[in-house]
Amino acid sequence: MSTGTLLIWVVLPYLSIVLLVGGHIWRYRTDQFGWTSRSSQWNEPAVLRWASPLFHFGMLFVFLGHVIGLAVPQSWTVAAGVSEDVYHYISMIPGTLAALAALIGMGGLIYRRVVVKSVRLATTPADIVMYILLGVAVALGSWATVHQQIIGGGYDYRQTISPWFRSIPVLHPDPGLMTSVPLDYKMHIIAAMILFCVWPFTRLVHVVSAPVGYTTRPYIVYRSRDEELAAGPRPRGW
Repeated sequence: MSTGTLLIWVVLPYLSIVLLVGGHIWRYRTDQFGWTSRSSQWNEPAVLRWASPLFHFGMLFVFLGHVIGLAVPQSWTVAAGVSEDVYHYISMIPGTLAALAALIGMGGLIYRRVVVKSVRLATTPADIVMYILLGVAVALGSWATVHQQIIGGGYDYRQTISPWFRSIPVLHPDPGLMTSVPLDYKMHIIAAMILFCVWPFTRLVHVVSAPVGYTTRPYIVYRSRDEELAAGPRPRGW
């Protein structure tokens, strides 16, 4: 087996896991005030109002689809009475719709960040890197689905990619399973692992924050100050 195969399908997965987990721990211990999505709603709410839900809900369902497809063995779905054809259509149709929603939402967010000056000025280099890597990973995954599952007639990744994925956490990696995987799937997986390497050092850290108090927190009101009120005397505060 070549050195490149070992580096990509053995070393890179563990490196991404170490950086993903260790980076979050380091970030939490050293930069709790920076642990935020850095909301820019006050800069431009119109595009954000539809682009953000599309992106976030699309990515949520994409993530759930990946969990089912990679973590659940094929023997389990067969034992549950789900045939390969049924599983193929269940994964393909909702997965394609979720990916399309995520891409449209991301397109709106990127458009907003480029066109709206106040949002563009608030963009950091880490934001640019994050958008590029996330966009590449989602685009490659969408293309792999369309190319292999729709145009190509279907590829059973649960025979190769899924067992390789499950071999990583049990510390028995089997890179040989990835040698016959189509190139577009390989590129998607590599892009995702690179994204995981930089994840803790971007605004994506907010994904792992449990929004326990979100539903009960008070509203955040954005409003401009009344000119007449601003010109008059103000009550003394602290």
